[in-house]
Amino acid sequence: MTERVPILSIGDVLLVSIQIDLQDQSAIALQEDLAEKISATGASGVVIDISAVDSFIGRMFATIASISRLFDADTVVVGMRPAVAITLVELGLSLGEVRTALDLERGMSILRSARERRGGLRHDGPSGSVAAFR
Repeated sequence: MTERVPILSIGDVLLVSIQIDLQDQSAIALQEDLAEKISATGASGVVIDISAVDSFIGRMFATIASISRLFDADTVVVGMRPAVAITLVELGLSLGEVRTALDLERGMSILRSARERRGGLRHDGPSGSVAAFR
């Protein structure tokens, strides 16, 4: 059975706290669950906390960011351990459009700044209608 990663709502931001080493099936399930949750809630941002993760699946986070962008949600990865960062650099992996922050507080600040730069307006899901932030 595939272990699911919980996705919590904090205002208009979704928090994904990964507490397990993701296997392929768990990563796919997370991508599907997150896409559904963003669509259902109209979230403007996603924070992925990887502070408990020792290994790293770089492509998965780039894919999650791409999925989030399709639903007009920014993505920030927080809590990256030094060993994970070093591995990323050594493997030449790129996170694409995914921004990083040291901790949850800084990640939330990045999302607030992105929202302010967009003037508090965002497209509400793939339909393209514009709605004010909640």
